[in-house]
Amino acid sequence: MHKIIAISSIIIYTLSYSTAIAQYAKVKNLINDSITVSLNEVYKQKQFNGFSVAIVNEKGVVYQQGIGYANVVKKKKYTANTIQNIGSISKTLIGIALLKAQELGKLKLDDDINTYLPFKIQNPFAPNAKITLLNLATHTSTIADNEYYLKRNYILKPHQNLKNKRVNFGDEQIFNKYDSILPMKDFLQNVLTTNGKWFTKQSFIEHQPGEIYEYTNVGATLAAYIIELATNEPFDVFTQKYILNPLKMNASGWKFSTVKYANYSQLYQTPDTVLPHYFLITYPDGNFISSANDMAKYLTELIKGHNGNGILLTKESYTQFYKQQLTASNFIKRNEKNPYNDGYNAGIFIGFSAAGNIGHTGGDPGVSTMLFFNPTTKIGRLLITNTNIMNKAGNKQFFAIWDVLDKYKQ
Repeated sequence: MHKIIAISSIIIYTLSYSTAIAQYAKVKNLINDSITVSLNEVYKQKQFNGFSVAIVNEKGVVYQQGIGYANVVKKKKYTANTIQNIGSISKTLIGIALLKAQELGKLKLDDDINTYLPFKIQNPFAPNAKITLLNLATHTSTIADNEYYLKRNYILKPHQNLKNKRVNFGDEQIFNKYDSILPMKDFLQNVLTTNGKWFTKQSFIEHQPGEIYEYTNVGATLAAYIIELATNEPFDVFTQKYILNPLKMNASGWKFSTVKYANYSQLYQTPDTVLPHYFLITYPDGNFISSANDMAKYLTELIKGHNGNGILLTKESYTQFYKQQLTASNFIKRNEKNPYNDGYNAGIFIGFSAAGNIGHTGGDPGVSTMLFFNPTTKIGRLLITNTNIMNKAGNKQFFAIWDVLDKYKQ
């Protein structure tokens, strides 16, 4: 009798559990359907040709979707597996890589950058001041992006049809022929050493290192170059080994040769203006190529790391990664209103908004991206577009998409 009662209880429990699972799945599907419907409604504003999104928590992906077209002329759909360069979100990988190199005993964040460099870098306005890796990671190194960052850095992908593609961006002629490519070392030496051929007064700001937040792409790439020197491995190889492989980000990479190019989205300056494919000499600061599907894995890891459960770094390293390093005195002008501005405070190449959201934004020709998570709800959101934000309407639609993703609260 007891066995019969026990078996009956198990059957009832199993049926109840199965019913609960079915109800949960139904509710989740309704939420997902609602988000997809809302995203398609926002898409009708036609400021972006294609985009992908993802919502994640510590357990993984709860929603991901592609909307619109990766190629308008060919009617090729933009999906969660479509790849493209993601802009400055790439810098967060430099932060992870720096801390991994520190764990391996190859460098320390308090080290003087000139300890590693084959050429000397000093701020001419503060020639005796030490610039550290921590200064680079928090954008307080006094290094700035001069005019040559845009003029010499963007290189056209070889063997592509440039017909009907705009090879300048806005009024700037920034896309350079493939034969003008330089090694990352030479580019950095040209723009950051006082005798470099592209050095200008705008290469540094008139402050002491550690004093003022000045966002710099060149400074971020310099940090990646130092990782190369300290570990004796190319930056792309190092990050493949310690970030992409552990997270199984199999669709991602830093170069056209390491990804499936057939899945690459066309890029657009405006919905009607096609841009060529390109890459950056300073590729670590913005040329990571990925998909919503892969970046969702990365964002999940960032949330796990914040909660002490990450696999890429130790708990101690993640604590340092997320430590807010700056105060109000480090800012000449501080954005205290935008809840998704990544320049309110800085960790190790990771940004904090005034509202406490953690992540990074990105923008390059044909690229507008955003990745953030809320440390309280432990929910993260990701948006990757293949079209620039060129006006107020584009900005409005971008954040309308972002707000749709905020529907998910569980």
